[in-house]
Amino acid sequence: VPHEDFLAKIRACRYAFLELGVEDGIIVARTDSLGAGLTKQIAFSLEAGDLGDQYNAFLDCEEVTDLSTLRGDVVIERDGRLMRPKRLPSNLFQFRQGTGEDRCVLDCVTALRHGADLLWIETEKPHIAQIAGMVDRIREAVPNAKLVYNNSPSFNWTLNFRQQVYDAWAAEGRDVSAYERGALMSVIYDTTELAQAADERIRTFQKDAAARAGIFHHLITLPTYHTAALSTDNLAREYFGEAGMLGYVAGVQRKEIREGIACVRHQNMSGSDIGDDHKEYFAGEAALKAGGAHNTMNQFA
Repeated sequence: VPHEDFLAKIRACRYAFLELGVEDGIIVARTDSLGAGLTKQIAFSLEAGDLGDQYNAFLDCEEVTDLSTLRGDVVIERDGRLMRPKRLPSNLFQFRQGTGEDRCVLDCVTALRHGADLLWIETEKPHIAQIAGMVDRIREAVPNAKLVYNNSPSFNWTLNFRQQVYDAWAAEGRDVSAYERGALMSVIYDTTELAQAADERIRTFQKDAAARAGIFHHLITLPTYHTAALSTDNLAREYFGEAGMLGYVAGVQRKEIREGIACVRHQNMSGSDIGDDHKEYFAGEAALKAGGAHNTMNQFA
């Protein structure tokens, strides 16, 4: 999507803040991923060098030398030449290879200059040097730029960091013959020195990325989706296996009690106490309440 579309949303959001009297609202502008290689439309440009023209400069085009070859094609003018952007059967237009970082930097600088407070950059891997390289370029234009980064579960963190350590060791001349780079996710490497070094990099990633790449806020998307899936899978294996009900008791409920998790009293967390209070207020002694001396929730009091 051409960045002008996003700028319109930034302006609309800022205007909404003004209309609603929101004085401390924060606008976070998220860029396309570095790997996003297609766009749905060609940007509108009034003159050479404007935002639309800069955006279109990233398109993968071929020069048109014979107008008779045009068959309902979209063409643009670039440096005095007529160019035909490459369009896929999906009707999407293709960017030139290797332009991802340049496009993201342009998007970030433009967003900050048009009202965004923070940037949300999407990269294809959690690599501090790569992130820092982009931020350094952005801060050449906007020195006080602040970055939000998604510590995304979409990354294979284990494999990425093991490969980063492998590459660093190889560059230092260390012997890495005991490791196969493409297979570093294998459990056989879990107790190795390389795996331990990778885990240490993961542990300090937020601190290191904040120091080197200027990341202002670390977020993580969808972590509870994965924790819910994993815990449900583990429970199913235990409950329908030899452990039976002990799979739930030892693996879930006892841990809730020991760790003081309020949800062990799920009736209370769903509002039964509040409901009983209302019933008692309106019906007095005739109130039919969920609680009482024999309510199972009292076992967790």
